[in-house]
Amino acid sequence: MSRRTIGQLRIDHALDDFVTQEVLPGTGVDATRFWTGFSEIVATFTPKILNALARRRLMQQAVDQILTSPGHDPGDIGAQIKTLHDVGYIAKEPKAFSITTTHVDDEIARIAGPQLVVPVTNARYALNAANARWGSLYDALYGTDAEPYTGGCIPGAAFDTARGDLVIRRVRLLLDEIMPLARGNHADVTRYHVTDGGLVADFGDGSAPAGLRVPAQFAGFSGPAHAPRVVLLRNNGLHIELCFDRSSAIGSRDRAGVSDVIAESALSTIMDCEDSVAAVDVEDKILVYRNWLGLMQGTLTASFRKGGRLLERRLAPDRHYTAPDGTTLALPGRSLMLIRNVGHHMFTDAVLDQADHPVPEGVLDAAITAAIGLHDLRGGSRTTNSRAGSIYIVKPKMHGPEEVALSNALFARVERLLDLAPNTIKMGIMDEERRTSANLAACIHAARERVVFINTGFLDRTGDEIHYCMQAGPVVRKADMRAEPWMAAYEQRNVAIGLACGLKGKAQIGKGMWAMPDRMADMMAQKSAHPRAGANTAWVPSPTAATLHALHYHFTDVAAVQARLQTVPPAPIEPLLTLPLARTPDWSAAEIREELDNNIQGILGYVVRWVDMGIGCSKVPDLHDVGLMEDRATLRISSQHVANWLRHAVVSEDDVRASMARMSSIVDDQNRDEAGYRPLSRNMTGPAFRAASDLVFKGAVQPNGYTEATLHRWRRAAKDAAPHTRQTTPELDRASL
Repeated sequence: MSRRTIGQLRIDHALDDFVTQEVLPGTGVDATRFWTGFSEIVATFTPKILNALARRRLMQQAVDQILTSPGHDPGDIGAQIKTLHDVGYIAKEPKAFSITTTHVDDEIARIAGPQLVVPVTNARYALNAANARWGSLYDALYGTDAEPYTGGCIPGAAFDTARGDLVIRRVRLLLDEIMPLARGNHADVTRYHVTDGGLVADFGDGSAPAGLRVPAQFAGFSGPAHAPRVVLLRNNGLHIELCFDRSSAIGSRDRAGVSDVIAESALSTIMDCEDSVAAVDVEDKILVYRNWLGLMQGTLTASFRKGGRLLERRLAPDRHYTAPDGTTLALPGRSLMLIRNVGHHMFTDAVLDQADHPVPEGVLDAAITAAIGLHDLRGGSRTTNSRAGSIYIVKPKMHGPEEVALSNALFARVERLLDLAPNTIKMGIMDEERRTSANLAACIHAARERVVFINTGFLDRTGDEIHYCMQAGPVVRKADMRAEPWMAAYEQRNVAIGLACGLKGKAQIGKGMWAMPDRMADMMAQKSAHPRAGANTAWVPSPTAATLHALHYHFTDVAAVQARLQTVPPAPIEPLLTLPLARTPDWSAAEIREELDNNIQGILGYVVRWVDMGIGCSKVPDLHDVGLMEDRATLRISSQHVANWLRHAVVSEDDVRASMARMSSIVDDQNRDEAGYRPLSRNMTGPAFRAASDLVFKGAVQPNGYTEATLHRWRRAAKDAAPHTRQTTPELDRASL
């Protein structure tokens, strides 16, 4: 690997060429100045990051001593809280404050709606997600169980007219609820037209025309006023298009000529460099950065075959309408894009310091992804991402306010490097680690001038909860974890503290992922709880899910909910810190085996694709063949759960190895049609199986239970064994529906 020396750094030539020849031209930033400044940032922040990681270890050691000390009662929360104050785990609460973040796009500050998370390494899926700002309600209902499958019929290649009629009827009923007419029903309309700046609906029974019950819900149209091609409606800040084409297959059978109903769906998308990608070396990192560059320049494309045809996907254009007053109205055609960097605990040998040590990967991410953002801010892009002039970076896996302050300082240094105004780089804070949850107000305070996002990442949060109490005793079964006191307190406090810190109207308060992309009926029944709880965004696993989840924000006015909740205090910290231990573990042998097999099957199913194929996020079938979206957060839970039960002799090493042998055959069968798949059951000494073994048998001693070090080690071993192996495209990822 050849390198270029600049300042105190030795930079991989491929990365240097990419930054110098592709990233920086057009930004106004000189390459030598960039790398020299970056070298100074690395010299400043590497010791700070190492100190933060050392502090994490010392904190966990103190916790382990507390939880294993003679006579300690895990149920005595008062004593635990006092000790956590004494060791600095719980920080001093800041005085009442409100964040002062400015120049925030409406998609984050003012409009409530779904959010996608997608691996940026997959150009096709990244484009899918970016273009998921608008989605067909007809398609979303027709193709999923959100519209019940009658008679066991699942849609196939041929159009099912009866099912199509059910979907059309369902959408008309939704319109009657969301955007009702002053008189009559949308199903009875034979013609929509625009007269004197208002929407008018005619009926086929000769009765008088009707407008909307709330005329202001009419937002615009395209085409001639007497026969518009599109009618644009607005509710709770979100838009819905009625599309008309009487020559189309659907429109020709519709009384009003409606050919489709398009819902504004994924308002924002997190392009992920972290948990959903497998980026282990400089080749992978350049792929991450190059796709982000293509998104920010508006040039990213992806070609693929579908139905025997070669198709090309690119970023969607903006949408234009005539407003009711006759002026032109333009709406974004794409999601507002954020970029999620890696955490402080990651290091990369794409750049080495003067002692030939890998540098903090999060520092490299911050500098390069922000530099790429300059193409959007300085007019060098074919499309516009942030109309408010901001760069949005989500920073994961921060433990407490000191680490948020560290990220805040890092972003400030990057801004100076790139000649950006202070706080141009906005920060998303993932509330996914226990110490962050316990000190959330202090964490927000540490980034109060740039924070635009907090969310409950309950998957990683569960993994950290298990690791925190690893030494205290066996934890409850995974399915029972949601009923533990800490979970309800965690979800409520995230909203209550966010509102108390002034996030309303300035930032997102988010909720976590729906992990079953094939179960949209269940999602529709359950995920409505998120906007009702005051969250103005929540994660969904696909563009289709975003279109369906958008309906929840039509039925719930989140701004009104937040206004009501602003006086509701956060839940006490005591339930938040209640350990999820099985007080009287009395599981049967069958229950223990079922839990173990469920964990091991999920671990193997995810790890084999990560290590052997470089796929960071997959739909992995569980033991009951229910497809679950798996990434490193879900892997963290499963591996930590098995490690905990091993530590406390609920299961033995022999039990785990026997389960791994059983489950490898099941995983092989589930992947039998996957191109390039290497069967686990015939390769139990290979990198994938050894990675899964390390995650389980060494899980108790992995810092914070993180999986990255193990996955990276064995993925690199797999790539070294097959140097021409490239990342393959999974059949389904977080944005493929």
